[in-house]
Amino acid sequence: MGIVDKAKNAAEDAIGKAKEVVGDVTDNKDLEAEGKKDQGSAGVKKVGENIKDKLS
Repeated sequence: MGIVDKAKNAAEDAIGKAKEVVGDVTDNKDLEAEGKKDQGSAGVKKVGENIKDKLS
């Protein structure tokens, strides 16, 4: 996994966590769900990159 990909995934995860917290604090369930989705997406990308690294 390249350093750029790691940074992008970490940023997406951090943004997702922030959205989730803001959504929870403001009682905005849509924003909270979007934050969880972003975190999940970042996690899936990380797993995919790790698999690619193992196969290379």
